[in-house]
Amino acid sequence: MGVPAFFRWLSRKYPSIIVHCVEEKGKECNGVRIPVDTTKPNPNEVEFDNLYLDMNGIIHPCTHPEDKPAPKNEDEMMVAIFEYIDRLFNIVRPRRVLYMAIDGVAPRAKMNQQRSRRFRASKEGVELAEEKHRMREEIIQRGGYLPPEEIKERFDSNCITPGTEFMDNLAHCLRYYIADRLSNDPGWKNVTVFLSDASVPGEGEHKIMDFIRRQRAQPNHDPNTHHCLCGADADLIMLGLATHEPNFTIIREEFKPNKPRPCALCGQMGHEIKECQGTAREKKGEHDEFAETMPVSEQEFIFIRLCVLREYLARELTMASLPFPFDFERSVDDWVFMCFFVGNDFLPHLPSLEIREGAIDRLVNIYKTVVHKTGGYLTQNGYVNLERVEMIMQAVGVAEDNIFKKRKEDDESFKRRQKEKKKRMKLEQQGPAYLTTGQFAPHALGRRGQPEPVHNARHQAFNMRMQNMEQHNRDAAQSLKAMMRNSGNSSAGPSNSSESRGVKRPADDSDSEPEPEDNVRLWEEGWKQRYYKTKFDVDVSDDGFRKKVVQSYVEGLCWVLRYYYQGCASWKWYFPFHYAPFASDFKDISEMFKEFEKETKPFKPLEQLMGVFPAASGNFLPPTWRNLMSSPDSSIIDFYPDDFAIDLNGKKYAWQGVALLPFVDERRLRAALADVYGDLTPEETKRNSLGSDVLFLSKSHPLFDFIHELYRTESHEDTEIPPELCHGIQGILNLDDNPILPDKTVQSPIPMLRDITQNSSIGVKFKDPQYADGFVFKAALLPAAKIPNKVLKPGDWEKSNREPWRPQLGFNPNRQQAHLDQSAFRALEIISAILTTLCLNLSFMQVEYWSNFGIWK
Repeated sequence: MGVPAFFRWLSRKYPSIIVHCVEEKGKECNGVRIPVDTTKPNPNEVEFDNLYLDMNGIIHPCTHPEDKPAPKNEDEMMVAIFEYIDRLFNIVRPRRVLYMAIDGVAPRAKMNQQRSRRFRASKEGVELAEEKHRMREEIIQRGGYLPPEEIKERFDSNCITPGTEFMDNLAHCLRYYIADRLSNDPGWKNVTVFLSDASVPGEGEHKIMDFIRRQRAQPNHDPNTHHCLCGADADLIMLGLATHEPNFTIIREEFKPNKPRPCALCGQMGHEIKECQGTAREKKGEHDEFAETMPVSEQEFIFIRLCVLREYLARELTMASLPFPFDFERSVDDWVFMCFFVGNDFLPHLPSLEIREGAIDRLVNIYKTVVHKTGGYLTQNGYVNLERVEMIMQAVGVAEDNIFKKRKEDDESFKRRQKEKKKRMKLEQQGPAYLTTGQFAPHALGRRGQPEPVHNARHQAFNMRMQNMEQHNRDAAQSLKAMMRNSGNSSAGPSNSSESRGVKRPADDSDSEPEPEDNVRLWEEGWKQRYYKTKFDVDVSDDGFRKKVVQSYVEGLCWVLRYYYQGCASWKWYFPFHYAPFASDFKDISEMFKEFEKETKPFKPLEQLMGVFPAASGNFLPPTWRNLMSSPDSSIIDFYPDDFAIDLNGKKYAWQGVALLPFVDERRLRAALADVYGDLTPEETKRNSLGSDVLFLSKSHPLFDFIHELYRTESHEDTEIPPELCHGIQGILNLDDNPILPDKTVQSPIPMLRDITQNSSIGVKFKDPQYADGFVFKAALLPAAKIPNKVLKPGDWEKSNREPWRPQLGFNPNRQQAHLDQSAFRALEIISAILTTLCLNLSFMQVEYWSNFGIWK
């Protein structure tokens, strides 16, 4: 979800939700690698039932990593993806289900964001190539050294989009990988594996949520299933809360800021491309044997425990003396809904609500104040009560003017602190103004031999004082000359001479970095007039236009909440503006939305590529389709600008800004494509069709014989899964067109990996349980669900207990704490005394060193 700072805010406000993963590593014996036995109990002291993988969060770092050398070809990329999944399986060790979901064709509301990302990626790639070429020429002209330029085709990450050959190949490789693990890894033997590849419509995480929603609405669902979802997007936390499953955990890579990256020009660490000096690389190793290696620390994983987050929210959202019964599950849904206002993938955030400024806390406080007047909750089962939402928005609108002024004050205060910090760092780097030589010269600790006798100390001290005074006199003389020169120029009047202009101040001495001009100035009177004129090119008095923007935003709020709780309400709807309205504009919104258009259909994969790709990525499309992106005679050439503006919209960096791209008109796009559909080859036609999920399992699974019998009898009718054979999972099975069958060789699509000659897995098409139109999935705890043990310290612990509070570490509430005997405590005291003595000695030596130069610290 488009909330860059959400996870940082959440983990700081609710720190106990984070648990570091314990990962057991494979061993090596006599050159033979021994893999981890995942049939053993989980070392994290918890047993997970289902593991869900949002695969796009795995594909991107494996194909174009930022902190290590990129794979040389597509085969290495596939192997890297396999190894990543193996690591996750080893950590989580699911016992029932492994669900892999790749992003398929997205709803139209999401395609706008995808289009923006892909156009930006293409633009940034071109700009980086131009900068590298310019810097290379400059460095070579001044005699610098750079390694020979590699003639290597740049990997275009835009190919990680449904409908491309890359995604088709990935689906084939994952089928092979699943068959191999089910046939050879004991930890996979009883696991049901689902693969939802890019041919199945829907975003990966929402396909996973749809699976969970539809399974938990079945009578055979286990309400105490322990789910684990892998992904780095912030919206996974919202989606996990929206399921109302009591045991839901998210696993993600631990974020480590400021990780070093090699220079894109010379490949060396420690500087960026704009700072590259073209110096020769230092020799690594005696014979430069480590030249091609780059130090890489393996990425670690963390768990996010949503059951603990629910505990935090219960404390924060519980309200007394309500005019209606308090329902914690409903308040959680309202909290999820309020988070949409600070940003998501489908709507721009409101100008007055920034996550870094405590916007969610502000909304919660307003919610708890206003809810007494609303007469009920904001949402129910994914449907919004707009009359109550309006009361929240109006309360935010009252504070908007103060919010904008406070934001400006905080920004100015931050700039002052940064300026002072730079000055301090510069002074510290300069060190003392004068360093003596000879017998009083400073020496590094431990580098000095026997103390030398002091000779003529008074004379040496006199020389030090005189040299220091001379330096001060020189500085004063230079300052006086500069003042006289400036006063002389000013008295003579304006002049065009170079002296009158003075010398340009070095970049390091500038007081502040140049900032983009902000024409809106939200902190000054008239901010609403300037906002609508600058962003929408309309006058603030145009009430009809403002109402249109607000109505589209209200529709968006209803669409997003429905998407999270019930599934995609409309594949066609999208927000048709680049900017959001103000909270104070939300007036009379209760009648602004009725219902979405029924029975809309998703784009086909190649159609989506035409909707989200820039012309630079047209090589992934058929020739005649590609021509529509670049030909001057194309009827849709305006959809593919070569360049476009990025509005920083009050932000500092380009990636935070708004890409001002034209919105794609679906009717015009389909009309243009109608003329080129006949040019598709059979292979392209296949890639342009919509597919279905596939279920895989091994011979040892209880459902194996049932599926094998379907293939033996060649049954082409829809067949329901017997839930007693598959952990209560229900759905509809159909024979696969290109099935993986037991005892049939599975050929490897990757040359470096061998064929599976002894295959013991089977695959079949799978469809989620179907429900009647208008069916509403209930957003509530299931009746037999058991709430996990509390983790947080009770608020009244000190009053009711005399024993000290024992916090829970990790998942196990009964973990035995380590105890030290008396000898161990004595050892710790000795170590502490030694460390204290060392610190004191170092402090005295530092004071003595600086006192030699008249400087005290």
